[in-house]
Amino acid sequence: MQDSFRMERLLEISQSVVRDLDKYGICVVDNFMGKERAETIHRSVVSMYDTGVFVEGETVGLKSSKLGTAKNVRSDKITWVDGSENNCATIAHLIATVDTIIMNFIRINRLTQSGHQTPIGGRTKAMVSCYPGNGSHYVKHVDNPNRDGRCITSTYYVNKDWDAKETGGLLRMFPQAWPTKVVDIEPILDRMVFFWSDRRNPHEVQPSFRTRYAITIWYFDAKEREEAKERNNIKTNVAVESH
Repeated sequence: MQDSFRMERLLEISQSVVRDLDKYGICVVDNFMGKERAETIHRSVVSMYDTGVFVEGETVGLKSSKLGTAKNVRSDKITWVDGSENNCATIAHLIATVDTIIMNFIRINRLTQSGHQTPIGGRTKAMVSCYPGNGSHYVKHVDNPNRDGRCITSTYYVNKDWDAKETGGLLRMFPQAWPTKVVDIEPILDRMVFFWSDRRNPHEVQPSFRTRYAITIWYFDAKEREEAKERNNIKTNVAVESH
């Protein structure tokens, strides 16, 4: 019964993702993993950060000699995981859950003959990011401005008791679907955000005055990804943005 309920819930989420990406380019899902699992993921991420495996986030086009400039653009720290690492079992479950959503997304689009019809194939590892407070931020940018293959951005937040009025850290989006509006998304515990990775969704992370964590996975447009590989010999973890 529990498995049946879970599959129904995942299908419902998938249908929301198809509908909202088609209409708005963005889909926000709360209570994505459930409170207990979300808190376990939070503890895993904090523990991982405390081990010192995170490194400074990089910015495409900025070399290490311009580190000061890079920090003006973004001031987060990141690490990549596939879920097999120590203390990452719940992150592995998160990755598998998002994979299921995307597989359902593909099937629904195929059946309805609507939305994104180019086959989605492959993804990055999960990028775990931390904005360590003190005004850390990421200026307005686009995840995939140069057709590197990334199609859908999925970002999961694990921040307990977050209040953006006091601590900032909003994900602010400037969707082309609403050219006269912005969309502000609080990075609260167990919230998942899906959005198109290309120029349809410029976005920024506003200054954060408390430690802020997120887990991001990018899914590839198979055709565009192959073209990008041929063009640039891109490595698996080309994605370096965080949200």
